[in-house]
Amino acid sequence: MKILVGSTNPVKIESVREAFSCYFENIEVEGKDIKSGVSAQPINEETFLGAQNRAVNLKYLSEKENLNSDFFVGIEGGIIKLFNRWFAFGCMCIINKEGKISFGTSPHFELPEIVVEKLLNGKELGDVMDELTNQKNSKQKNGAIGFFTNGVMNRKELYVEGLKVAIIPFLHSEMFYK
Repeated sequence: MKILVGSTNPVKIESVREAFSCYFENIEVEGKDIKSGVSAQPINEETFLGAQNRAVNLKYLSEKENLNSDFFVGIEGGIIKLFNRWFAFGCMCIINKEGKISFGTSPHFELPEIVVEKLLNGKELGDVMDELTNQKNSKQKNGAIGFFTNGVMNRKELYVEGLKVAIIPFLHSEMFYK
């Protein structure tokens, strides 16, 4: 089974490998540099659109270049306002070769106002976290979740959980796709 991921970020590629390995054997996962078509820091439903755009563009690329892929995965990190609070989360969109589509999200975690202000002014969460922690490229490591959980959870673990639930419709296709 060949799975394309709409990113070359090793965290996203490895999270797809781990999640799909829970359900399927003999998988091959490859990352492709695919644009999301949304803001650098997606807000609310824009996060879902970015994940979907990545997956749709991967399917198109696979058909155009005859890559014979089975699944196309878009992952987009974003923020969402719920219950008058801002949360960070990952949105996952999976499309299979027949064009059936599903979504999942990672656990959501609350963000402090100092971070939210910068995000709403157009900065990306990874860049804000790099500034706050004096690190470089934290989004390809533990990410914001690693910092806020004091290392108890990392970005890959966060994404794996969202991917596991995004796969559900493909495991029970008779219930989801008529």
